Amino acid sequence: MTAPPRRVTQRDIARMAGVSQATVSLVLNNRTDAEVRIAPETRDRVLRVIAETGYAADPVARRLASRFNRIIGVFTYEPAFPSGSRDFFHPFLLGIEEYAERVGCDLLLFTSAPVVDGRRRIFHHDNRLRLADGCILLGREIPGAELQRLNGDGYPYVAVGRRDDAGGPVPYVGADYASAVARLVEAALRHGHRRLTYVGMGSTAESSQDRRQGFGAAASTTESARQVSAAPGAADATLDDLLADGSTAAFVEDFATAVALEAAARRRGLTVPGDLSIVTLGDPTVPVPTDVVFTGFRIPREEMGRQSVEVLTGVIDGSAGGLQQRLLPCELVEGSTLDTPEPAVDRR
Repeated sequence: MTAPPRRVTQRDIARMAGVSQATVSLVLNNRTDAEVRIAPETRDRVLRVIAETGYAADPVARRLASRFNRIIGVFTYEPAFPSGSRDFFHPFLLGIEEYAERVGCDLLLFTSAPVVDGRRRIFHHDNRLRLADGCILLGREIPGAELQRLNGDGYPYVAVGRRDDAGGPVPYVGADYASAVARLVEAALRHGHRRLTYVGMGSTAESSQDRRQGFGAAASTTESARQVSAAPGAADATLDDLLADGSTAAFVEDFATAVALEAAARRRGLTVPGDLSIVTLGDPTVPVPTDVVFTGFRIPREEMGRQSVEVLTGVIDGSAGGLQQRLLPCELVEGSTLDTPEPAVDRR
């Protein structure tokens, strides 16, 4: 199937006309007041490129143009740029930038917030959220008290990831972890697994809650379905626990823990998936070198970023039509780490 042609953007028009994107925006919005001076030949050149490309301004950009600054804030509760987190935030930011450019908005990354107890806080003595028309919130865990205050203040925002109510419902764009995990459990059951273990990290974040809920609901009819927490760097202890229980499939919340668990099994001469199937419940949040293609799912991070801007612009200009809470499907990965278990033996 041939991919649909890429949408022409204001950035493309600016490049082809040899002008700035701001100039294209001024021409599109027919700005002719005394404070804005565009040479007639420049205006004609921009209009000619627009006509040649068949460019049509996005209706969201039209609605935002006359009433707002068209500045979207991005607030990250963890630092966005350290090497250890780049794989986690980067796809979100790509999607956010792509849709913001499409609707002619600039992005403002709030980086001056102080760190309290190891985490940034929105509200402090120099809160500058009002510089932006609205804000996108990124973070593995977002304090409910801050969401409650945003709700109370009526400030336009959207959280990336499902969030519990906080003094009222929270607008968000998240991933449907519960359904993705349930589908993987069903795949394990089809392979004949009856003793399943969910290996978590002890997190209370909504994303972890959703994964555990999906596992519990889908595995409720099996011979044994339990949930344990793995300490960082304790792959051998986790493996001992799985073998002692007779588990044949481990559903591992953290990708790095899954990699360490597979390596620990291999060191003992065990096979994955013969002796133990390992299923991962999401992409790496930090770079983890491995040659193994794990069975699991991919989180639609770029699309979550794009749709978070779409939802936020609707909240800002009043076209959202009510509370927006979206859960996007995750893509299953058919790796090499889930198969029919071998006959039970003492694998310790």
